[in-house]
Amino acid sequence: MTIQDTPEEWEIRATRTPFTGAKTSVRTDEVVMPDGSVSARDYQVHPGSVAVLALDDADRVLVVRQYRHPVRQRLWEIPAGLLDVPGENPLHAAQRELYEEAHVKAEDWRVLTDVYTTPGGCDEAVRVFLARGLSEADGERFAAEHEELDMEVARVPVDELVRGVLAGELHNNCLVVGVLSLVAARAGDGLDALRPALAPWPARPFTA
Repeated sequence: MTIQDTPEEWEIRATRTPFTGAKTSVRTDEVVMPDGSVSARDYQVHPGSVAVLALDDADRVLVVRQYRHPVRQRLWEIPAGLLDVPGENPLHAAQRELYEEAHVKAEDWRVLTDVYTTPGGCDEAVRVFLARGLSEADGERFAAEHEELDMEVARVPVDELVRGVLAGELHNNCLVVGVLSLVAARAGDGLDALRPALAPWPARPFTA
């Protein structure tokens, strides 16, 4: 048996969108179950996101700290952002987010992992990149707004982040997945064996 996720789509008898927001919406689908019954499934429709685990030469990860209103906490995270334009190249979006949130650029980019954040209630797909060869970005800093106005930026050793994840002190999805994937990749075939930055992403197809 091959342990691999596979595409599949059950019959939808009806669909409606009871809420449409600025970036996401809520959809209700009437889905035919295996026994022939029909059940309503509500879920958030999301454009998708990218995140960047930026690793410097001192084996530290660039992290940012900002307020997240839905969970009423100020979280440590890795730079991340929405795929605002349909079909947007995720690498370009990740490079933009690293510049905007930390004023940093990177020479080496690879795909660390792809995840669905909450597939039971949201179709958000996130591509987490590994970025190495960090340096200060050129030009002026991006003008922050909203929650990013008082964003903190730090560089934290990988081991310290792993400890915080396992201790239940760090909770951001992309940070947790990214850091643990980094450790797993090192223990496996190594970071240079990771997929190239422009590897196909069926969940959010894009133009290279």
